[in-house]
Amino acid sequence: MKRLFALIAFCAFSIALHAQVVNTTVCAILKDPASFNGKTVQIKGLVMAGFDQFEITDKGCGVQVNAIWLDYPEGTHGKAGPVALLQLQPARNFAGTVQPPPQTPAKLDKNASFKSFDSLLSTVHKINGMCLGCNRYAVTATLVGRLDGVAKADVRRDKDGKITSIAGFGNLNGYPARLVLESVSDVTPQELDYSKSDPIAMNDKPDATKTVGLDPDAADMLHGYHSQGAATPTLDTIQTIGGLDKAAQAFPKDSPAQLAIERAAAAYGGKGEHNGVMTGYGATNEVSAKSEAQGSKDSPDGVIYNCNFNMARLDEDAMFRALIHVGEHIADLRKPPADAPLTTLFDLEYQGWATTVLDVVGSRQRTLTLPGGYMIWNDLWPADSRQTSLERGIQDYLLKVEMLTR
Repeated sequence: MKRLFALIAFCAFSIALHAQVVNTTVCAILKDPASFNGKTVQIKGLVMAGFDQFEITDKGCGVQVNAIWLDYPEGTHGKAGPVALLQLQPARNFAGTVQPPPQTPAKLDKNASFKSFDSLLSTVHKINGMCLGCNRYAVTATLVGRLDGVAKADVRRDKDGKITSIAGFGNLNGYPARLVLESVSDVTPQELDYSKSDPIAMNDKPDATKTVGLDPDAADMLHGYHSQGAATPTLDTIQTIGGLDKAAQAFPKDSPAQLAIERAAAAYGGKGEHNGVMTGYGATNEVSAKSEAQGSKDSPDGVIYNCNFNMARLDEDAMFRALIHVGEHIADLRKPPADAPLTTLFDLEYQGWATTVLDVVGSRQRTLTLPGGYMIWNDLWPADSRQTSLERGIQDYLLKVEMLTR
């Protein structure tokens, strides 16, 4: 009899747990993310892991960010995730109200489905030319996890332009909803199509002795951190051995292109300077309560800019492209361009890639491809169509892969 009662109690408990999981869709969550905050949800969608994305998407939901950011619980040590990540954190001297980070812990079931999911999303698409964050697969899956949601992902400012509110998740805090993964099932890989870009990038054969943007000795030093298992290079080391703004020297003095690259490079500050920009080389795919709570140090504008890079995916000059890209974001967030306010995640990302392409051109790199085979630079493009081809490539990538709209 006791065993019967125990079985009945267990079944009732299981039913209660199951009832707490809200079966919903990506679009339903994105219509009202705050109403799902703190709930355990089950959704099915296409998961993408790219240069600065780790997200669950659905066909256009009619919002500016048609995706939910994905994170693993802290300490997961998974392989999939974004290559580069920038997240804003209130500093000790933050001028606004600090929202406490979510408190409910999430526990991940690392079963065979998760291992397959994580492995597929970390499989790199290999090509001779530079392909930043290019994975071989996207994955359709059913995911269960804790949903964190806000009414609107937003960085608000006072009348003087100082940031007083930070709301949102993921890269640039630009996502109004985040799923902290607890389990995954029904994993189906979808191979991404690089058939149009690969034949062009295949001819891009860099000279191993002349790594663009670095002196040969410095290139060997940076490469040694990966090949010989030495300590990860610090930003100070990278600035000392190469200089982030070397590509700017290829453009006329004080030209818009030169100034854009120098502005992005200067965002990190000088050697040994604490300007609120924190660079790390650890996990880019996990929730971090420490980096979401109020920081313990001051910052010139009251905001800490946490930059994390996956060094296993950023050998040699790719690291410099990533640093310039993220540096552009920091500069735009710290001091938005007066002539072109960047009000959406689409605008910020477009500007980031535009400056990255300038760095590519100044470094005399032949091509640059983004996840899904979207080529945004090819030095063989006719001069009279380069601007159009570049703009089309960036826009198509942001619309069709990042799932962003203006």
